[in-house]
Parts: sequence; structure tokens; C-alpha cells
Amino acid sequence: MAKTKSDRDSSDSFQCDCGPKTTCKVESILTIDDRGQMVLPKDVRDRANIKSGDKLALISWEKEGSICCFALMKVENLSGMISDVLSPLMNNTGA
Repeated sequence: MAKTKSDRDSSDSFQCDCGPKTTCKVESILTIDDRGQMVLPKDVRDRANIKSGDKLALISWEKEGSICCFALMKVENLSGMISDVLSPLMNNTGA
């Protein structure tokens, strides 16, 4: 069950509930400057509970030797995602 905004605001231990039945949408269009920097809009930072100093992981997908897609994820949520992805793979190998 997804947590509400009030749940996220009251706890720093918010865990993402993303999964196969969640939806993706374009939040905004970002411009990259000459130094490779971009700005996440304040409303997106607020809803994602991203604060100054937080670390984000850049996750990429590669196709035919080039990165075709990427996503940002808070580092503290990364271990859960890795576990969710690797667990089915480990179960299928008989390990």
C-alpha cells in the first residue's frame, strides 16, 4: 500500500512501494547546462522528500552500447530495489 504525503512527512524511513502495477509519468522537462547540471523542480523535490545533501543514484538502461533510459532514486531506497530485482533471479538459479 502506498504511503500518503503525511506519512512521508512524518518519517525519514519512507520506502518506495513502486512495482509492476505502478504508473510512470513525465514530471517535468529538465535542461542540462554546459556543466552537466540540472535542477529538479521544487514541487518534485517536495513530493519525493528530497532535501539538500541527499544522495541520488543514477540508474541506466543500455541498448546496443548506448544508454537509452535512466532514472534517479534516493540511495536509501536502492538496497530495497536491488533486493527485489535480485531475489527472483536467485530463486530461479537454484542458489
